[in-house]
Amino acid sequence: MKSLIVYCSSHGTTEKVVGILSEHLDGEVVSVDLKRDKTTFDLNDFDAVMIGGSIHAGQIQRSIKKFIHSYHVDLMEKRLGLFLVCMREGEMAVEQFNNAFPVELRKNSDAMGLFGGEFLVSKMNFFERQIVKKVDGIISDQSKLDVEAIIEFASKMNPLKSMV
Repeated sequence: MKSLIVYCSSHGTTEKVVGILSEHLDGEVVSVDLKRDKTTFDLNDFDAVMIGGSIHAGQIQRSIKKFIHSYHVDLMEKRLGLFLVCMREGEMAVEQFNNAFPVELRKNSDAMGLFGGEFLVSKMNFFERQIVKKVDGIISDQSKLDVEAIIEFASKMNPLKSMV
């Protein structure tokens, strides 16, 4: 199986998640950060596509939205996984996930994941630090990544092992 993970990482947390996810997926895995990588690819070369991003000011990255819009029809024909990296929990996290990904893709996905998140204040610019401090009262790096959720997501995306 050949899988594509398309994501955006602003401060490195989503990239970290993609690394963990890649370690737990069977077969060949190609990951593309839409923010940094200028790689071209053909979705027809992949059996599965996973799309993930993080929430900034309540929204997923614009590059992810553009990718979903551009490849919507093709994505409906693939084994699909959708994931979100965010610090919110419970209903707020579910709401952010639902706002990030169109309902048609959510209904067509083989796996959906909320993986927690991080506030990497040390990597934020002045403006971002001020917002995080004002909205969340955060002044230092914090991590709430859910590694178990990442591994469970990977197991849902892996093809079923044939019984011997």
